[in-house]
Amino acid sequence: MSKRDLFVAAIQKSYQTDKPTIHLGSAILDGEIITEAKVSLPLRMMNRHGLVAGATGSGKTRTLQVLAEQLSAAGVPVFMSDIKGDLSGIAQPGTSNAAIEERSAILGTPFEAKGFPVELYSLSGNKGAQMRATILEFGPILLSKIFELNDTQSGVLAILFKYADDKKLPMIDLNDLKKVLSYLSEGPGAVEIKSDYGSISSSTAGTILRKIVALEQQGVGSIFGEKSFDISDLINKVDGQGVISLLNISDVQDKPALFSTFMLSLLAELYQTLPEAGDLDKPKLVFFLDEAHLLFKDAPKAFMDQIEQVVRLIRSKGVGIFFCTQMAQDIPVSVLAQLGNRVQHVLRAFTPQDADALKQTVKTYPRSDFYSIDQILTTLGIGQALITVLNDKGIPTEVAATHLLPPTSIMGPMTQSDYENHVRQSDVYLKYKDPIDPESAYEILTKRIEEQTRQAEELKEEATVAKGGGKQEKGMFEEALASPLAKQIGREVVRGVFGMLFGKSTTRTKKGGLFGF
Repeated sequence: MSKRDLFVAAIQKSYQTDKPTIHLGSAILDGEIITEAKVSLPLRMMNRHGLVAGATGSGKTRTLQVLAEQLSAAGVPVFMSDIKGDLSGIAQPGTSNAAIEERSAILGTPFEAKGFPVELYSLSGNKGAQMRATILEFGPILLSKIFELNDTQSGVLAILFKYADDKKLPMIDLNDLKKVLSYLSEGPGAVEIKSDYGSISSSTAGTILRKIVALEQQGVGSIFGEKSFDISDLINKVDGQGVISLLNISDVQDKPALFSTFMLSLLAELYQTLPEAGDLDKPKLVFFLDEAHLLFKDAPKAFMDQIEQVVRLIRSKGVGIFFCTQMAQDIPVSVLAQLGNRVQHVLRAFTPQDADALKQTVKTYPRSDFYSIDQILTTLGIGQALITVLNDKGIPTEVAATHLLPPTSIMGPMTQSDYENHVRQSDVYLKYKDPIDPESAYEILTKRIEEQTRQAEELKEEATVAKGGGKQEKGMFEEALASPLAKQIGREVVRGVFGMLFGKSTTRTKKGGLFGF
């Protein structure tokens, strides 16, 4: 048999199955695109997670679009972050052109323009349905990542959560967090927690407060509160097609710690909420984490441990995660080892660092009898990728340089008017449009301080009138007012009157999260 025949036989043996699959394209050998050597990814292996990597401009985003389209067509819901705001065109049928017709003809797959059901979400509320989570749902580990706290500051944040949990104080939004922080660092709670929780220094409290205020000033504090996002809204179908949920983060892309951590909180809630699923013919949901390197940048060990736990365990809930980034080295080894499906676009080797990255990437691929992996990775064209996945038996497939299918929907954003109409007509947008304000830590502690103040005033009056208002009783009362507790109560009252730290919120929730106490 010729090399070509051996290659076709190997590809067909590796990728052909009678189970439902995602069709990716046709394999390439020695520059020839071989139509009969079709490359696919079994749906039942999508919850074994994956990696889509490649240099900027290599076609990585369009690969994500193709995967999302075919998953939707197969009835599998998809969640994707839209970094630049240019994926909304998935909702509308694409248009053909000479390049698409040529690619489709080479692959033997006629182009059929088609749009898909899409829900548009936003963290700011300006680009789609408002996604919110409560402070409790985030928990101290994820909040520490967002606020970029050091270990000492993270430990203090953990104390706030422990106290709030012990005292049944629901922390819903940033005002609740600020109130608890002030109450325990400078207010009456400082004495209360000293023996059981330890003291909170004014410098550490001040640093955390400044981080909170900075986030509010950036205009994204609205992501904390009620109505909290219902994770079941990500697992919907329309006319048998899976809904593609797009989180447009183009207006907060300069806050990577915020949006990457928010997406991890969604995964955490999926893990906590969904029942065990066992082996399914297709996943319940596939989650694409674009610009995944931002999730791991400067991440503390506790944060990394949580990521590894979620990735390791969530597949048993029927959820697949695909990390999307420029290089495989952007993903920690402990996470990379759990990604069974690989789609690697072209890598450049212009610098010594590029060459080192190439060598490391080559090591993550199975040995091939048909390719020199390092050479093929640097010569792939736009819309081509080196692929190896798990077949329907969980065995890694033959490595295949692949000429990928084009998307069938618009390869770009909707027009502004279409986008706005799409958002306004969404039931999900209306569901989360208006925030709600249940009683939470802010109100509870405010009432507590008011009661303590009232009791102090009564004590003053009683001391004044007791025994004719004698000097002895007056002296006793003045001594009481000079106590540390009374001074702390006084300081808290002053802050409440002048609004130095707190403003009344219109958002709040009471659900706990995987990363909370």
